[in-house]
Amino acid sequence: MSLKGNLKKKGARVEEASLMGRLESTIRHLPTSLNERVVNSLSAPSYLAHYLHFFDSEARQQQDYLKQCEPLRKVYSRLYDVLGQETSVGDWFEVSQDCIDQFAEITGDRQWIHVDPARAKKESPFRTTIGQGFLTLALLPLLTKSVEPEQQLYPEAKMVVNYGLNRVHFPFPVKSGKQIRARSRIISLIPMKRGLEIVREVTVEIENSSRIACVAEPIVRLYF
Repeated sequence: MSLKGNLKKKGARVEEASLMGRLESTIRHLPTSLNERVVNSLSAPSYLAHYLHFFDSEARQQQDYLKQCEPLRKVYSRLYDVLGQETSVGDWFEVSQDCIDQFAEITGDRQWIHVDPARAKKESPFRTTIGQGFLTLALLPLLTKSVEPEQQLYPEAKMVVNYGLNRVHFPFPVKSGKQIRARSRIISLIPMKRGLEIVREVTVEIENSSRIACVAEPIVRLYF
């Protein structure tokens, strides 16, 4: 192949890579079904322009929703000002053995590392019982004060829905009797039709420890 042909081919690959990069940060927030259709089509360059047009259309619609809904615009503006910043630090909460036992009864997770202090003292590397990872996760609403009726985080919204989580990790276990608290920051704001999707990063720290008990990205959707 001639030098001119090689350069043309290389240029096409660079242009395609650029388009792929523009798509990557957008499609991860789309519904799973649409994500699958997009991903399955990325191997066909002819589809790229179509999807870029679709994303541009979605962005225009989102801007229209913000202009039309005053409560939505008010909340979006307030949260955008603190995007990426730490917005709250919760109170300390003790993960007692009683708390661990109650969670074990509800979930059926009665492994000895959680509910048998005598055996844990002898055989566990932690020399005591530890809380279930999902117990820490279940405590997030309490730790972030997002369920207190008298403390509404988004009073402008008609309804707040727990939409799920993007990711969850439990880097270090919480020993019974230890206290934990949550630190939160907003990492993503996605306007929707009649609503707003908010993604937070919540980090649960353990008292007197440099280890982190949990890192999670809860998603809530506000409807106006």
